[in-house]
Amino acid sequence: MKKNNNNSKNNYNKKYNFEENDEKSYDDQIEGRNSVLELLESGKDINKIFITKGERHGSINKIIGKAKERKIIIVEKDKRQMEQMSQTENYQGVIAIVPPFEYCEIENILEEAKNRNEDPFVLILDGIEDPHNLGSIIRTAETAGIHGIIIPKRRAAGVNSTVNKVSAGAVEHMKIARVTNITDAIQKLKDAGLWICGTDINTEKYYYDQDLKGPLGIVIGNEGNGISDKVKKNCDFLVKIPMKGKVTSLNASVSTGIVIYEALKQRM
Repeated sequence: MKKNNNNSKNNYNKKYNFEENDEKSYDDQIEGRNSVLELLESGKDINKIFITKGERHGSINKIIGKAKERKIIIVEKDKRQMEQMSQTENYQGVIAIVPPFEYCEIENILEEAKNRNEDPFVLILDGIEDPHNLGSIIRTAETAGIHGIIIPKRRAAGVNSTVNKVSAGAVEHMKIARVTNITDAIQKLKDAGLWICGTDINTEKYYYDQDLKGPLGIVIGNEGNGISDKVKKNCDFLVKIPMKGKVTSLNASVSTGIVIYEALKQRM
């Protein structure tokens, strides 16, 4: 007897909550296997997961299993359709559709520190425009135990699929506040008892000579222009990273890692 491929396919789709046709537009998407796995394990809302037809090896099976446990609909699309949907170069055969990233308030970041019974350790980003830099910074900040990150609403990168992928899923574990005015946010942190450390190549003090213990906010500036003058004036102190080469600046994510890991070392 000839096998009925359509029935077989329908049974498979029913078993795994697959749908064949779905052309709706959604709020945002997370791409890549590690990022989608982190998202699934975080318990956060997922509208649907799209996978490339025929992709059934490695961690894709784990993603399907976890999605089935959470009763999340999985949609199969051919490779061409997936490439059209993808917002990154390497989506690895899986795209999760999610509600917009849920930003928090500064108070939530301070509450996170309190819940961990630790002095507040906050990162303030003054105009990071490259989503790859933002993703790298979030990943480093999460590994260093930062309680939360503050970013501006205007003229700066927000959290999107690229940021999530570059962060390797760290976005799902990091509190991020998006504020109208960075200076006002800094004042709010000061009122809560934090010292604010800015990074500036033109200052005299090296980062490893500064006391970075206690309630602390570290400000990292824009990739090209650094910290704005207004924000700089509101910092309690400024530090710099020594430079010996002909290039006199570091990538923003690298600078962030150097300074916050010095702070972590001191705090440990």
